[in-house]
Amino acid sequence: MFEFEAIQELKPNDEILEIIKTYEYTVKNGKIKHLKATNLQFINPTKYSITYPTTLTIYEYKVNEIANKNFYIKEYKQKYNLKEIKQIFIKF
Repeated sequence: MFEFEAIQELKPNDEILEIIKTYEYTVKNGKIKHLKATNLQFINPTKYSITYPTTLTIYEYKVNEIANKNFYIKEYKQKYNLKEIKQIFIKF
């Protein structure tokens, strides 16, 4: 049986919350989990679900990528950085 231990709770990004405050949304905090008896870690992303006036699901991953695109929009199936996310919401 696999045993996981949560080693860090990922808080929502304040800048994203400021952008989506005029929309109806829910936020689910992410977690970094450690698989006991190994050195493996798993990341559950922070999930922002926007329900009105549009439907979007944004995942925020805590990663150190070269491209620095740690947001993923499920409906568009693409990665974005914070600046690009702001531009998407300006269009709405």
